[in-house]
Amino acid sequence: MKAGDVKSGVVSLFSAFAASLCCVLPLVVILLGLGSGAFMVTTMKYRAILIPTGAGGLALGYFLYFRERRRCRTLACRMAGAKTNLALLIFATGVVAVAVFFDIFPVFASKLLMSALPN
Repeated sequence: MKAGDVKSGVVSLFSAFAASLCCVLPLVVILLGLGSGAFMVTTMKYRAILIPTGAGGLALGYFLYFRERRRCRTLACRMAGAKTNLALLIFATGVVAVAVFFDIFPVFASKLLMSALPN
């Protein structure tokens, strides 16, 4: 399997990383004790750019995946890296969905996170 075979998965993974920069990644850094809330406040300023970029990149990843799948079906060939691409697309979709959830429902997300933490 060549690096170009997982192009759609890599595109979606980078877009998920971009979308997570404002909401998910700072939260993980804070929970691991590696940073402070100031990092999250700084990155939240750019959520209007990062979340649409992540969603657009994810849509591009799905487009590339289904275009390659259709091409392989037409040529009656086996799509290289199909399972890897699909796994990366599903993972990236989950990351972007969590970022969008944190952005749209911040109060509910904070209550949910507080209830999950041990007392």
